[in-house]
Amino acid sequence: MDNKTLLLTGVPMDAGKQRQGCRMGPDAYRVAGLEQALRDLGHTVTDIGDIQPDPVDLPEHPHLFALPECIGWTRALERTAQEIAHQGVPIFMGGDHALSLGTVAGMAAHADQMGRPLFVLWLDAHSDFHTPDSTGSGNLHGTPVAYFTGQPGFDAFPALTKVVPTNRVGMIGLRSVDPAERAALEKDHAMLADMRSIDEHGIKAPLIAFLEKVRAANGLLHVSLDVDFLDPAIAPAVGTTVPGGATEREAHLAMELLHESGLVSSLDLVELNPFLDERGRTAKLMVDLTASLMGRRIFDRPTRSF
Repeated sequence: MDNKTLLLTGVPMDAGKQRQGCRMGPDAYRVAGLEQALRDLGHTVTDIGDIQPDPVDLPEHPHLFALPECIGWTRALERTAQEIAHQGVPIFMGGDHALSLGTVAGMAAHADQMGRPLFVLWLDAHSDFHTPDSTGSGNLHGTPVAYFTGQPGFDAFPALTKVVPTNRVGMIGLRSVDPAERAALEKDHAMLADMRSIDEHGIKAPLIAFLEKVRAANGLLHVSLDVDFLDPAIAPAVGTTVPGGATEREAHLAMELLHESGLVSSLDLVELNPFLDERGRTAKLMVDLTASLMGRRIFDRPTRSF
């Protein structure tokens, strides 16, 4: 296995939605032993600490929750991603999913500097393809895919250095998608694998097909892993639970296939709300999945106690 330089980056962001708790995510990953688990695999791991949002002098929006703060996080994360991506593989420990507004924008700019396309694998129950104009809740954690694919309505946000075309986005685990979002994604040829198709055909086929597309284009791959990709029975520490998610075995298989591909250049770990966890079980599972993504084999898994 190739040893990598991994850059743990804390993102205590709790601005993407009104239910609070995700700001505690970065420290929960630290307490659950993420750094040591990755070191045990032979990687060089540096925790660069928690970043903070840029100050933004804008009034609060009447409908969108914490818009100025989300813009500040987007600016800071886009800049941070570009600064550290050339040093190794950034692992952004969130924080809510609005952090991907900045992480993906930054990684797309980095990929463009390398003359390579960026692809995004979205492991999530939701497609997060709303815009500030279409969101009914006003929660901006439902908008990052629309932003980084260049949809209209994000005039208040930083202009994208490089758009990620929708046909370079793959989504696995979907089970709570508005009809308008699905129609738009299908029209623009995103790869969509909902839980019905996974039940029928397994998780391997759509993932392998997407990875082959990335490899054929000599692309970089950003993986965004939302806790609610997983079934809430095994991962309760999320404020947006949707029954019927990926099993632990399905999730580990996906991570193992991602590792074997050698394509992953950056990773988001999002929507962990330790306030909702049960004795740290969700944080520990997310650490185990990250270790699988970085090369831990099935035979080497530690026995967990809660």
